[in-house]
Amino acid sequence: MKTKAYFCCLAVLLVSSAMAQADTVCRSTIDDQVGVEVTVYNNNLGLVKDMRNVRLPVGVSELRFADVASQIMPVTVHAKSLNLPDSFTVLEQNYEYDLMNADKLLDKYVGKKIKIIDWNQFQDRKDVVKATLLSNNQGQIYKINNEIYLGHPGYKILPEIPENLVARPTLMWLCDNKSKKAHNLEVCYLTKNIKWKADYVVVLNKDDTSADISGWVTLNNKSGATYKDAGLKLVAGEIHRVQEEFEDRAYALKSRKQAGAPQFQEKAFFEYHIYNLQRKTTIKDKQIKQVSLLEAIGAGIQKELLVYGTQSYFTRQFRDQNPKQPVNVYVIFKNSKDNHMGMPLPAGIMRLYKHDPDGSLQFIGEDRIGHTPRDEEIRLKIGEAFDVVAERIQREYRQITTRVHESEWEVIVRNHKKKDIKVGIVEPLFGNWAVVSNSHPYRKVNAFTIRFDVKVPSDGEVKVKYRVRVGL
Repeated sequence: MKTKAYFCCLAVLLVSSAMAQADTVCRSTIDDQVGVEVTVYNNNLGLVKDMRNVRLPVGVSELRFADVASQIMPVTVHAKSLNLPDSFTVLEQNYEYDLMNADKLLDKYVGKKIKIIDWNQFQDRKDVVKATLLSNNQGQIYKINNEIYLGHPGYKILPEIPENLVARPTLMWLCDNKSKKAHNLEVCYLTKNIKWKADYVVVLNKDDTSADISGWVTLNNKSGATYKDAGLKLVAGEIHRVQEEFEDRAYALKSRKQAGAPQFQEKAFFEYHIYNLQRKTTIKDKQIKQVSLLEAIGAGIQKELLVYGTQSYFTRQFRDQNPKQPVNVYVIFKNSKDNHMGMPLPAGIMRLYKHDPDGSLQFIGEDRIGHTPRDEEIRLKIGEAFDVVAERIQREYRQITTRVHESEWEVIVRNHKKKDIKVGIVEPLFGNWAVVSNSHPYRKVNAFTIRFDVKVPSDGEVKVKYRVRVGL
């Protein structure tokens, strides 16, 4: 029992000694910063590495590390000394985020006396009133000379700032330092409300055979901190997180004759891709910043016109037919080095433009792409053709058994353009199917899809007929 009591007393003495030494409060602000790196992810998350030169007294002291992001995730904070790792230890950590404002300051003085200074315009002098603040809930209530005032004009004067309010987000550590030298302190943490996305501009040439493609990174910082002269990295990929969108920019589009040196260096990273900006940049709080990601001049493209069928067509008879069908317009190209591209492309929106007959650049459509590795094909649905008309007519239908259906179809494509075109007719089938007869050759795209590719002359039409049998 005596031994147990002895160790209990010793523990109390050690804690008391540490707390006594911790009366020394050290402060570090952004003025101590010697470097900062920011890695931004697709899912509204950022990793901040804040490096500062900090001098601490030997022993246990309190370090107030100010000017961190207000959207910081405190449980992710990690601090270490880069130059003296064995001499710096964090014993306890707190995050103080109760930032002062007028309402919070008044909240701290409820039940206390304050001064109110009001300008007496009739006597041209200042009147000082002593008041007890009774409430600061949806307006102030004061007690002045034993009377209750619901609000009062004038400036409210407080004697001091309460200790438990801070002017800016601050990390507080109880730390043990064993060195008299200054520490090169690296503080890492995750913060919310910082994100990035990719936007692309695709300018088609006159014949729709090539395009100039530029990519932009749009960075949106609402993390509650400014990162001055920061090293910037972007991570593209779907990072899994345990569960506890941007404003658009109007692009100034100009014709480009050559591509500049890329600003981002891309590398594979784990199962993702990381894009490292090859220069420093300042990311201000509440700022949308855009940085050029890529330039590809003269990338070869292919325009495709497609008419799509539906599986439900083949198991019923159409009595009230609406034969008109949209002719969808696609632009297709390969993200390869041979095609003047080849950088893994982050997910984003590709917006397409083309010069009209007067030479003015016009918007012609947009589509969203997913994360696209190099040497993969990109297909963009741009819209529907105006001068190409498709009609689908069911010429015959019969139900052979309860599970077998046979139908005959005629797809008519009319071309009102001044040049010949090629149109693809894509028919999704199902079950045990067989084409009984067909007027034009087709190819089997996959187990349940066939496709007819037909040439349609200018101001002409083509009729594609075929009979198909499907079994459920």
